[in-house]
Amino acid sequence: MSRDIQITVDCADPGELATFWAEVLGYRVQDPPEGFATWDDALEAFGVPPEHRNDASAVNDPDGSGPRVFFQKVPEGKQVKNRVHLDVRAAPGLAGEERMAALEAEAARLVGLGATRLERHEPSPPLQAGHIILADPEGNEFCLD
Repeated sequence: MSRDIQITVDCADPGELATFWAEVLGYRVQDPPEGFATWDDALEAFGVPPEHRNDASAVNDPDGSGPRVFFQKVPEGKQVKNRVHLDVRAAPGLAGEERMAALEAEAARLVGLGATRLERHEPSPPLQAGHIILADPEGNEFCLD
């Protein structure tokens, strides 16, 4: 039996990182609970003090097929390389220069949103199709694959 999963990311600014990852993944920042126009309205009604209103955020796949990504505020910053990272499939079905051109275009878009470019790995057939390593605005590594 398979299980649904949620990906959780520890971070300093959940709202900013949720907005970034919604753009990367084609997801949407989670809507506020029914009956509330905004998250601020909901959190005010729930009695959450203003200094804790950016303690968490989440993004969801609008099609409902991908996992929810939850961002939670933690006091410490990122210290070492990620042991787990996301591979964002930005060039499915493409190969060679066409693939790398698509990855470069997506990397440029994401750098414009706040990502940092780290490395490019060239294709090395038959097993390596080539990929680009980026970091999100808080330094979490991910690959455009």
